[in-house]
Amino acid sequence: MKTVMKEEIQSRDKFASTTLGRDELEQAISFVLKQIDRKLEDFTHAFPGPTTTSLQYEAGDNVHWTTGFWTGQLWLAYEVTGEEKYRAAAEIHTDSFDRRIRERIDIETHDLGFLYTLSCVSAYKLTGSLKAKEAALEAADRLMDRYLPQAGIIQAWGNLSDPNQRGRFIIDCLNNLPLLYWASEVSGERRYAEAAERHLEQTASHIVREDSSTYHTYYMNPETGEPLFGKTSGGYANDSCWARGQAWGICGFPLNYAYVRDEQYLKLGKKLIHYFWNRLPGDLIPYWDLSLSGQEVPKDSSAAAIAACGMLQLADALPETDADKGIYEKMAVAIVRSLISSYSAASEPECDGLLLHAVYSVPQGMGVDECNLWGDYYYFEALVRLSKNWKMYW
Repeated sequence: MKTVMKEEIQSRDKFASTTLGRDELEQAISFVLKQIDRKLEDFTHAFPGPTTTSLQYEAGDNVHWTTGFWTGQLWLAYEVTGEEKYRAAAEIHTDSFDRRIRERIDIETHDLGFLYTLSCVSAYKLTGSLKAKEAALEAADRLMDRYLPQAGIIQAWGNLSDPNQRGRFIIDCLNNLPLLYWASEVSGERRYAEAAERHLEQTASHIVREDSSTYHTYYMNPETGEPLFGKTSGGYANDSCWARGQAWGICGFPLNYAYVRDEQYLKLGKKLIHYFWNRLPGDLIPYWDLSLSGQEVPKDSSAAAIAACGMLQLADALPETDADKGIYEKMAVAIVRSLISSYSAASEPECDGLLLHAVYSVPQGMGVDECNLWGDYYYFEALVRLSKNWKMYW
């Protein structure tokens, strides 16, 4: 792996004395549950779209890469409350995910981990559902269809035969790999984990830059494995740093460490966190691209929520003897406090979502300054992580 620099943490005063009390966490979770309740009837036999329009989620079918983030919220709500209404709705969704994978509905994507970890793997872990287990294993097999062994990557979205797509992988996919590790654990077949580990290595080697920033996407020659070039799809420019992409890395490397136990990925996670933290504005919620700033530049609260979960995952993985262990938890607390105080949809009574001022895609003009499902999910996950000893679905 190439040498990646580690910046010194700046503005330590922004997290050094930040705390989040039990009452504040409980109030925030109470609002989340209230929002889920108001959407539960509409989104038990249907799914919210990826992002709101005028702060309202539209009901639709189980398509897109995002529907698992709603089902994941239902499972979190069930864990937090023990109330059967959440489990019942989540199990209806689990049946939908079973149909989706069996009937091959919109599964030409690397995001099968997002879809099936938060729906079916979580169902299996929480309820022992064998139907959910089999659906998740089938999803792992379909994810393996996208593995290009010569390049050592799982190809990103799109048709595998499209020459314009072939050989491209993206930083987001780090968070889909836990589906493959889980599949190895329950099936006893190492091939899933071996593909995940190779993809992890390639991400660290090629998507992470020497200055600890990240490309969104990278291209490999699928036949020879030759590394080609980095680009962006979600960010401002090919050489800029897309905030949500950096957050996916902050979350993804510690998640993978939980399975591979290679400390280089914890060290890499630290470096990505430092780069991210040092480019946050005063309220600790990033602009949609870390190279940009200014009143006219949209913020992305979803990137903040993802990064906070990654910081908590990293802090949990570090040994008690690591002097930095408490730092990353304090950073996460500071970000979550800002989300609660200034970005919660509690200030918008007609809003369907949990977090305001999120972004889907600025380049494509999609979901800018709206709520989105992944921002909502990771916000809830961060609150749960801070409120209890949570056994992750990932």
